[in-house]
Amino acid sequence: MLTLFGASAAATMVVSYALEDRGTTWIAVFAAACAVTAAYGVASGAWIFAVLEAVWSVVALRRFASQRASEKTAKTP
Repeated sequence: MLTLFGASAAATMVVSYALEDRGTTWIAVFAAACAVTAAYGVASGAWIFAVLEAVWSVVALRRFASQRASEKTAKTP
């Protein structure tokens, strides 16, 4: 069951990364999938993997916030 959890989290991460150019929602999905994959790393005892995925999640969240801010600026006349 843990392997299925990790595989589905990683698959979601890959798909959302591929779709990031389609909108900021996919960046948010990618950040969430990275966080879930980090949780899988903790649950499976792969601490270095968990730390790296947590870092990717933070990077993606910052990219999401930056992208949202630039979208709002572009919409304001």
